[in-house]
Amino acid sequence: MTPTAIVQKLWNYCNVLRDDGMSYGDYVEQLTFLLFLKMADERTKKPFDQKSPVPQGYDWPSLLKKDGDELFDHYRHILEKLGQEKGLLGLIFGRAQNKFQDPAKLRRLIVDLINKENWSVMNADVKGDAYEGLLEKNAQDTKSGAGQYFTPRPLIQAMVDVTAPGPEDTVCDPACGTGGFLLAAHDYISKHHRLDRDQKKNLNEKALRGWELVHATARLCAMNLMLHGIGGDRLPLTVGDSLAADPGERFSLVLTNPPFGKKSFTTIIGEDGKAYTEKETIEREDFWATTSNKQLNFVQHIKTLLKQHGRAALVVPDNVLFEGGAGETIRRKLLHDCDVHTLLRLPTGLFYAQGVKANVLFFDKKPASETPWTKKLWIYDLRTNMHFTLKTNSLQRKDLDEFVTLYNPANRHERTSTWSGENPAGRWRAYTYEEIVSRDKASLDIFWLKDESLENSDNLPEPGVICRDIIADLESALEQLRLIAEDVRVEDFDEI
Repeated sequence: MTPTAIVQKLWNYCNVLRDDGMSYGDYVEQLTFLLFLKMADERTKKPFDQKSPVPQGYDWPSLLKKDGDELFDHYRHILEKLGQEKGLLGLIFGRAQNKFQDPAKLRRLIVDLINKENWSVMNADVKGDAYEGLLEKNAQDTKSGAGQYFTPRPLIQAMVDVTAPGPEDTVCDPACGTGGFLLAAHDYISKHHRLDRDQKKNLNEKALRGWELVHATARLCAMNLMLHGIGGDRLPLTVGDSLAADPGERFSLVLTNPPFGKKSFTTIIGEDGKAYTEKETIEREDFWATTSNKQLNFVQHIKTLLKQHGRAALVVPDNVLFEGGAGETIRRKLLHDCDVHTLLRLPTGLFYAQGVKANVLFFDKKPASETPWTKKLWIYDLRTNMHFTLKTNSLQRKDLDEFVTLYNPANRHERTSTWSGENPAGRWRAYTYEEIVSRDKASLDIFWLKDESLENSDNLPEPGVICRDIIADLESALEQLRLIAEDVRVEDFDEI
């Protein structure tokens, strides 16, 4: 079966379960539990002949023997038992709960949908792409908030294409969500290099590393990696806050889209019984500045994670480019200590998280130097006069072809501007270090193209596009107001 056919088959059944109140996210999670048990059982048979990590009596054959209420009770006991295990089982089943309401529907999913396929002998691309398809469908359910863990795959592909990972690279994503960047890097290395046996083993078991804060999301990432044949018995995934401390490990390539959103708060119950909120500021000796802004902290954390001459490509919201205070300190240090060479301004309408105005920042870590490493920052503006939507005009990889070509991955030191006095509509131009640091707050929020809709009413986009752009602007402004409210400790700012 093709990935599309498998996704459709599994997704059609989700619509049946939604009548019982099961959400898209719950469905994908329950599928993950059952697929793991089925594949663990398959791999005990020929040609694998592997020992199952699942204790006897809590495995797939034990599920097949049950029906009705007995099946329901047994499934719940399996989730509880395996969730208490350490290692891989704990990662997949930790905090697992049965979300089914009807034993007959659980039985049908087990017997009719999952048991009829041999997932272990299925091509890794087929079953992996099928699971990716389920994750994308889950991300499209905007009410669940799952979209914040899902970066558009065309954008990921372009970021991987220009950073061009190789067999010698160690690739890290400190906010890996469902694993999109790690999988794309794995796929790129596999397809662009002829790997010997040791290199293949290294790629599958050692070259990739991820962190994810939310256990439920880490569970989906773990299954995604497994279905793509990555990790073996020890998945390269840590569940926890990657910002909490320097892990000590260093990587040659960091690819990531850290979570957008509010600053971190901790709720404290005082002696009077009232709840107080306290901003979480990350204080680390390896950081240039102390701030509660998660995105700025991720920029600093990524600098720490890189080996000397290591390279990074990270998605950042607009506020990272222009925010004052700690933001300015971090930008000036980044421009001086690293080679910040490329910025891709992204259009609105790409992300499932609403109101996101984002960019991709590319930089290389360099040794200590008295003179700044950044010489030129090349900017590609894919935002001005560009209009994308999630459903009717979604971003495609071909929309990024010009950027990838102009980036010149083969030799990024040989680049040619498309902007000039004769061609003011060129989307690609460079700014010197001196030009950038002389700007107010060393702001990287730079644009030069004229908005055609403001110049000529004949060029106005469709009314629906205008409405979406206005909504995106308002939501982005509201997010900024929330951050300000947090700073001045306005109570109940979520109701603003």
